[in-house]
Amino acid sequence: MTVSPQQSGIWLKGDWHMHSCHSTDSTNNTPSRIIRFAERMGFDYLAITDHDVHVQGAVAQHTWVDPEYRSDLVLLFYGAELTAPRGHVNILAAEPYDHQRVFDARNARDWNLLKLKQELGIHWSANHPNHKNHYGFSFDLADSVEIWNTSVWPKNVASVRIWDDQLLSGRMIGARGGSDNHHGMPDDPALIGPLTREATGNYVGTPTTWVFAAERSKAALLQALKHGRASISSNPYNPRVELVADCDGDGRFETTMGDNVMPSGGPVTFEVRLSEGGIPRANYEVRIIRNRSEFATIFTDAVTRTARFVDSPHADEWTYYRVEVMGPQAPYPEVPNSMALSQNMVALSNPIYFNFDPSF
Repeated sequence: MTVSPQQSGIWLKGDWHMHSCHSTDSTNNTPSRIIRFAERMGFDYLAITDHDVHVQGAVAQHTWVDPEYRSDLVLLFYGAELTAPRGHVNILAAEPYDHQRVFDARNARDWNLLKLKQELGIHWSANHPNHKNHYGFSFDLADSVEIWNTSVWPKNVASVRIWDDQLLSGRMIGARGGSDNHHGMPDDPALIGPLTREATGNYVGTPTTWVFAAERSKAALLQALKHGRASISSNPYNPRVELVADCDGDGRFETTMGDNVMPSGGPVTFEVRLSEGGIPRANYEVRIIRNRSEFATIFTDAVTRTARFVDSPHADEWTYYRVEVMGPQAPYPEVPNSMALSQNMVALSNPIYFNFDPSF
């Protein structure tokens, strides 16, 4: 975990979507294998989200009670992947909840699911919106959306566009990643076969989601994820990207990802910051996305690892800005084939919003 020098809070890294052997399409991937790997890698949190349909909704009697499902080092969430005809949803919670009710209501109308979500106090995260099992529920239900699923970057481009469509419609939806890994790393490379080959290119942390939480707790993580105080890196050795802004021209970058500002119509200075890992002295390419369209392309300074741009969001319409970082992949020796699958996509930020309606 990393303490931010700019604001009160802690950066925590982890993975929001993975499967253990309690999912019947998972192999060689016990909870202890996943958790011990995450502990060795220094991850702060994990969500093992097994398919609920494989146990007819009874995840509380399978994954959650598995004696291997414990850690003194990593914050472990309670949850499951709601696997329904209308698509897949990661249900996440800090404490145990009645997942059976969610599973039994999987074909209910969206407004009834919204009431159930609110009653149970769960986080509803839309999984892989562009996928053979694409998300088909209303985005009004979603507290967050998975825009980066597995290490294979090209398959996620359409998901990012779907997220952009939701943002452009006026919704403020925090984005996250999820490795969606199903198969454990083989103990012996000679044993790599069709089912375990995935592990050498996709495992815990491909991608890694960084969340800026008020404190190191599961409740704070979920609150920060919902508010978009997060960014995504293709692996834990790559840079964490932050997008901040000086909206009043006082030289202080007081605005960060997930914030919603009422603009004056004057110029706003934005700064892109790369922290943590990455390739030393690399100049990373930064694509600035403004309201779904590419606004500009800039490059980070090799020494300061920052880049700035200026724009004037209109006072009478909503505008959002987010960034995508391209460049050389930092090696992930523990998952050696992931770098090639991610191609040159290194990191993504959540947006800074201007003039949005938070009640939308």
